[in-house]
Parts: sequence; C-alpha cells; structure tokens
Amino acid sequence: MAIMCCVQVQPNQEMTVEEFKAWIYGFDNDHNGQISREELKEALRSLRVWFGWWRARQAIKSSDFNGSGQIDNPKEFEKLVNYAQQRLGMKIHENNDW
Repeated sequence: MAIMCCVQVQPNQEMTVEEFKAWIYGFDNDHNGQISREELKEALRSLRVWFGWWRARQAIKSSDFNGSGQIDNPKEFEKLVNYAQQRLGMKIHENNDW
C-alpha cells in the first residue's frame, strides 16, 4: 500500500475519488485498511465540519452494509463517497476529466 498522508482537503475543493481515498485513508490510524467511525470523525474534524461526531455516525450507518461498524470494502467506500457528496457538499469526481 502506498503512503497517502499528505493530501490537503477543503470541503468545497474538487477532487477525484482517488484523492478522496488518499485523504480519508490518511486517518486510518491502525493501518488496517478500514475506516472506523472514530477515524472518520477525525477526518471530519480536520475539515471543521459542524457536528462531525454525528455526521461520522450517520456516514457509517448509511455506508456500512455488513454491520461491522467500519468502511471495509469497495462497495461501502462507494457509499461513503456518495454520502460525502450529498450530505457534506464535497465535490468528488471519478477522474480528472471534469
């Protein structure tokens, strides 16, 4: 796995899915390749999102298909991207061909 810790993100900045993935996995503190609610809360806190703890809980609730309490597979990550676009106003695109 590549080191992905130096991606700066602003909530209204446009980015690709890969850039979003690099940013979010920068908060994977235990390096297990899964994003927990606490790690997601820290990511949202870095954006100074209001009620980040609640939004992290809602994001996990809407994205976690298997009930593990973490984002741990590509389908769940895709749902997390959709949540970030719809509920957080983040502009995330499939590739650089905007």
